[in-house]
Order: sequence, then C-alpha cells, then structure tokens
Amino acid sequence: MATKEKRGTTEPGPAWRAWGRALLGGAVMAVALGTGNALGEALVRALDLDGYPAQLLPAALVSVLAVPVVLALRTGRPGSGRPLGLGTPASAAHGFARGLAVTTACATLVLGGGTAAGWVRWSGPDPAALVSFLAGNALVAVLLEALPEETTLRGYAWASLRDRFGGVLSALGTTLVFLLVPAASTVVQAGVAQAVGVDAPPMGLAPAGQDPVAYPVLLSVFGLTLIAARTAPGRAPLWAAIGTHVAFLSVNRVVFEGGRRDAGWSAHVSPVHAAILELGYLAATAAVFTGARLLASRGRAPASGPRTAVSGPRVRAAAAWLRPVLPSGPRATASGGRRVQPSAATTYSVGVWAGGGSGLVPPVRVLSRASAPLPGAFSRGRPGAAVRRTPGTRRR
Repeated sequence: MATKEKRGTTEPGPAWRAWGRALLGGAVMAVALGTGNALGEALVRALDLDGYPAQLLPAALVSVLAVPVVLALRTGRPGSGRPLGLGTPASAAHGFARGLAVTTACATLVLGGGTAAGWVRWSGPDPAALVSFLAGNALVAVLLEALPEETTLRGYAWASLRDRFGGVLSALGTTLVFLLVPAASTVVQAGVAQAVGVDAPPMGLAPAGQDPVAYPVLLSVFGLTLIAARTAPGRAPLWAAIGTHVAFLSVNRVVFEGGRRDAGWSAHVSPVHAAILELGYLAATAAVFTGARLLASRGRAPASGPRTAVSGPRVRAAAAWLRPVLPSGPRATASGGRRVQPSAATTYSVGVWAGGGSGLVPPVRVLSRASAPLPGAFSRGRPGAAVRRTPGTRRR
C-alpha cells in the first residue's frame, strides 16, 4: 500500500501518487502493445514466418515486455498493499477455469435467447476446425491481450488505486485507464514501426473498422466486467479476469467473425442485435461475479468475539468455565492471559486475501485450569486468595 509509517500506524499516501501509478500501469501496457506489434512484425519479416507462428511471435513479445515490468514495480515497492492476485499455479488454474466457465455460460444463455428470438442464424459447424481455432486463439489471446492487460490494468493499476480509494472509484479509474490504452498504443506503434521500417495502423481512439462511439461503450462495459471478475471471491482472482478476457475474445471471434477467421463455425447477426447480445452477456457475467461477491460478504460478518458452539451439557459447562477468562470484545487487554483482537476491518482484510473468510481471528490464549477457578467455587486455605461473595453477605 502507498503508505507512510508513523508511530506504528499506516496512513494512505497522496491521491496523485495512486493515480500516477495507475497511469503508469496503463503506459506500460500501451508501450508493450505498440512495441510488441511493430517489432513483432519486423521480426516476422526478418525470419520469414507465416501462419500461426507469425501471430504468436508478436503476442509473446507483448507479454514479455509488459508482465515482468509490473511485477517488478509492485513487488519492488516496500509496504505495497493488495497483491496483484496471480496466486499459485494451482489456484491460477482454478481462477482461470472459473472466469472461462462463467463467461462462456452467460454467453451461451444470452446467445441462445437471441437464437430463439430469431436474431442469430448459425452456419454448419466444423468440429475439428472449431477446436483447432479455439486452442490456437486461446494462446494468442492470453499472450497478446489477456495476460498483459489484466496484469497491468486489473492487476497493477487497480491495486494502486484500491490502496488509496474505495471500490467504485478504483473500478471507474481503472476502466478509464483501460480506455486510454488502445489510442496510446497506436501512437507507440507508429513510432516504433517507423523506426524498424514496417507499416503501422492509423492512430486513433478506436481501431480501424470500429465505430468510434460503439467501441468505447463496449470497451467500458467490458472493463467493468473484468473488474467484477477481478474482485469476485476466490484465490488468484486476477486469473478469473484473465479467463473472462479469453472467453470474451473467443466467443466474439467465433460468433461474429468466425467466417472471416475460418473458425469452423459462425453466426449471421445484424450489427444492432450483435451489440445488444455482446452487452447482454457481458452484463450477465458481471452480475454473476458481483452477486458472488455480495453473497460472500454477507457470509463474512466480522467476528465480535470468540465463537463457542453451545450444544450439550458438557459443552455448556466448558463454555461457562471459559467465559470468565476469555476476552469479552475487541478491546480486551493484553494482560491477564488475554490477547488483543484485531478490528473487524483487519480480520476481514486478512480473511479475504488468505482465502479463509472474514472470520479469521488470532488464537486466544486462556488461563490454565489451575489459575481459572470453576464458576461458583472459591479458594480455601490460601493466603490472600480472593473469596467469592454474594450480595448481602459480610466478611467475617
């Protein structure tokens, strides 16, 4: 977290620094995308590559240029707050599959509804060609777009803003940076392409052939959907956004561009209906991830004290015995065998990022049986021992 240490406490850093880091993440992506595309084309020509290798080389360059930089920026900064969310390899596989499954399921439902309404007319599928296209497209999509964009934007840029601001402002700010990246990358690509002697696409806010109004709208909804996937519960949440990103690109390239890309399957949809269906299944995907986060937050009520299961006479007796020596709340003192419990915000944050829920509290040290008398008992024959008295009794 962008923090300042002061007498053992942490305070958020200035707002301009958080925005600067978010823009830095977008700049890293724009430079990597423009440089990787231009330099990749020059290498393809120099190596005389064709077909799938000619697509894979520029994609690999983009990831190589972007991912290590933001990893170094985040991990090299002491006191950094939220992690990027990449997780372990095992949790990454689960997160990727979760994003892929949720997005594909929502797209299937929405496109199925569009087909039933007569908006979509499908061509005859070629299963072998479809599987081959999906496998090859997935690798290129991960290296060229999903992995570098999610790491730089929903990873570094979002985490930098979230260290300082609330969730809504961080989501909107990250999406704004996301909208600036395509235009900035065309500027970078034009400069690098001129330096290495290759052609470059025209500079602009939208790629060539895209509607200058519809494209930013679609990109905004897509960016907010990726934020919803990034902030959904689960380990390696950034990989859920990566899976969502790959599923979106795969569905669109098969359904709306399948004939041009030789994907083995395609659909005929009018531009208006295509826009409605795209925005519809993105909204459904965002709703699923947001609903999962809300449900998880309801089930993670901060612990107000130690939880004791009271069932059965023996358990009740043990609970009655331990109650006098257990801390009674978050402000229990550290003396007398008691340990100070963290605040609700601390336990919630630790629980979320550790994947164990917000009920995580540190272990409470209790007094031993010898030093904790049973309820109603009193000490006899020991000098200075405290004697339990009832109201109205006199000391003799």
